Amino acid sequence: MEGGGAVRRRTQERRRRRRQRPGSGADSPGINCRGRSRSTSPPTRKKLNSDESEEELEEPKPEVGSLCGFGMELGFLVEEYAGSKGRIPPIKRRQKKSVYIATIEKGHSLVNALIEAGRIDSLGLVVVDELHMLGEGGRGGILEMTLSKVLYASKTTQIIGMSATLRNVEDLQQFLKAEFYTSNFRPVELKEYVKIQDSIYETDSKAENGLTFSRLLDFKYSSELQKVDPDHLIALVTEVIPKHSCLVFCPTKKNCENVAGMICKHIKGDFKKVKEKEKHNLLRELRNICSGKLCPVLKQTVPFGIAYHHSGLTSDERKCIEAAYSSGLLCLLTCTSTLAAGVNLPARRVILRAPYVATDFLKKNQYKQMIGRAGRAGIDKAGESILIVQEKDKKLVQNLITSPLESCYSTLLESNKGIRSLLLSVVGLKIANNPEEIYQFMSATLLSIQPQLLPNKSLRDVTMEALQWLKHNRLLKEKENADGEKNCQNNLGITQLGRATFKGSVELAHCDTLYADLKKGLEGLILESYLHLIYLITPYDMIPQCSPNWMVYFKQFNQLSPIEQQVTSAVGVPESFITKKASGQAIKNELDSNTVNRLYLSLILHTLLRETNIWDVSEKFNIPRGFVQSLLNSAASFSSSVLHFCEELDEFWVYKALLPELTKRLNYCVKAELIPLMEVAGVLEARAKQLYNLGYKTLAHLANADPELLVKSVVHMSRTQARKIVSSAKMLLAEKTEALQEEVEELLRIPTDVP
Repeated sequence: MEGGGAVRRRTQERRRRRRQRPGSGADSPGINCRGRSRSTSPPTRKKLNSDESEEELEEPKPEVGSLCGFGMELGFLVEEYAGSKGRIPPIKRRQKKSVYIATIEKGHSLVNALIEAGRIDSLGLVVVDELHMLGEGGRGGILEMTLSKVLYASKTTQIIGMSATLRNVEDLQQFLKAEFYTSNFRPVELKEYVKIQDSIYETDSKAENGLTFSRLLDFKYSSELQKVDPDHLIALVTEVIPKHSCLVFCPTKKNCENVAGMICKHIKGDFKKVKEKEKHNLLRELRNICSGKLCPVLKQTVPFGIAYHHSGLTSDERKCIEAAYSSGLLCLLTCTSTLAAGVNLPARRVILRAPYVATDFLKKNQYKQMIGRAGRAGIDKAGESILIVQEKDKKLVQNLITSPLESCYSTLLESNKGIRSLLLSVVGLKIANNPEEIYQFMSATLLSIQPQLLPNKSLRDVTMEALQWLKHNRLLKEKENADGEKNCQNNLGITQLGRATFKGSVELAHCDTLYADLKKGLEGLILESYLHLIYLITPYDMIPQCSPNWMVYFKQFNQLSPIEQQVTSAVGVPESFITKKASGQAIKNELDSNTVNRLYLSLILHTLLRETNIWDVSEKFNIPRGFVQSLLNSAASFSSSVLHFCEELDEFWVYKALLPELTKRLNYCVKAELIPLMEVAGVLEARAKQLYNLGYKTLAHLANADPELLVKSVVHMSRTQARKIVSSAKMLLAEKTEALQEEVEELLRIPTDVP
């Protein structure tokens, strides 16, 4: 499907109710060719908006701040569910309804909680942006689980899915029991080009090879410049900047930085004179948010109105650069492919540096996502994309341009992780209680509609194998009758470990290891500092990315207090091992590398909590600051999962008492006085410090602030940002007030069964 489209599930019951409402028409979802629009529901319904983040799930989404203003005007609440944010189960509101803005993972937890509480029918509408993510590994499986449960457990919830890059729409229609709406309308016309050597071709579906010659590049290159810039990037970008904006997609993070630096070295110095004062202020702000540090590449490129954008930046840096680009202060960003899917930063011209993402050749869906950034509604009359192609890739690119979009396939069977997790939660939530009911549930998934994915087995066989695996691993069990015999109906129940695993959203591959680590921790939990607890919530999926620097390991170990050094021995990494590794001595008995690497990551987090400065920590451990940011976000999310895991196991009562505070500290990683401000959507550490120093020290201060005064007082804050921050603070205050009022009413309510 080219252009944009939406699939919508509408039940017979909802049709009947609409017909009964006077003056109610059929409401159709908003359609946007890039799949980024939102269809907002009336305030009388609840809405779950499941959206992917750019690179870190915890990154506050712009939609939260944007919707807060509407919420205050129209009388509904906006609640964010990302990372460790969001209450599970959600507060049951009687006075106002809520709009939940959720990542895919938190959206799944939210739906589970509503089903378990018997409140799933109170969910009026589920909106899924970028519906094609169903076919992406890992997160796609979680999205399929969420939608399958909503479809099976609720007869009234409406589902709207939107995407600009879907092909096998029929499968999704059947899965969602949906009607289908499509449109090729685009607010701004998009022209697609391919550059080969110094010739530019326009894509043309009617041409034999898909390309029609358009023009030759009109830019004089010296022999020296030709060597430095063989792809003619300088010629392509200077045709549009600084008057218009431009995005250059690069295959790798390092290439982003190199391209930005190369362009700055060889373009005219006149670019520096454009908005010179504002760019100087931007550099000062970047230095302030990094506690006096400034990336040397950004120091070189920002004066020219150029910056790079990838996961190597901290959250504060990325937000600052995005705001500067959106306001027109920066005219060129060199970026990785993740910007295409996660952040709404359009441009007059989009350039694809190469038809590769890392070392993998570009997929059609990825290509469409990237070029979809071209053209800014209300600003540009047209947008254009240029794909730079080497002669060796010409045939592959011609196939790319003329080929259809990739189909969207279920990922539940990838490594069998998805289907096992799904069945565990289905039994745990009592959606189905025996193998036959579970098979009926599986018959309503996307997987059931795509039998070609099954490995020469029937869906029933695959389902029964997954159930056997769960029973073998002590996550499910067969229920027994009162006399201790297994019942003849083969009813299944969930074990304590199984319940803890699904309630904590812990990967099945890690649940036994997590249980063993927590159990071992109880034998001698050291609480003189956070280090031991930090080790227990350091995420397992970050371990493969860790390669310790042994001299740094040794140095950081020696900076620990004597009590903290005992933690390393307690988890299985003695001082002698670290010393020998640092000195290069041979070791007869190597330790488990997972334990060693996990402790190293724990030391990074421990240092970060003490110093709260990502730049300083990245320098101490000689690792990219973006990795430190990613580790922090993952740890905050996993800490929340471990907390929910422990809540289901009485033996871990001590962790239930200790982990909430640690989770909160990891989530914000700032001094305690800044945490209330950090709860506001769009306020990160640097902004929180600015506001606090200006006297805005509480949520109430921000909620009652004058946006115009904020613009004048806070460096580099736009009116739009100021209004969103004030609206978000008002919304948070309203949520807290509403929750307290409902708690009071609940306490004062006279029981119906009073004797």
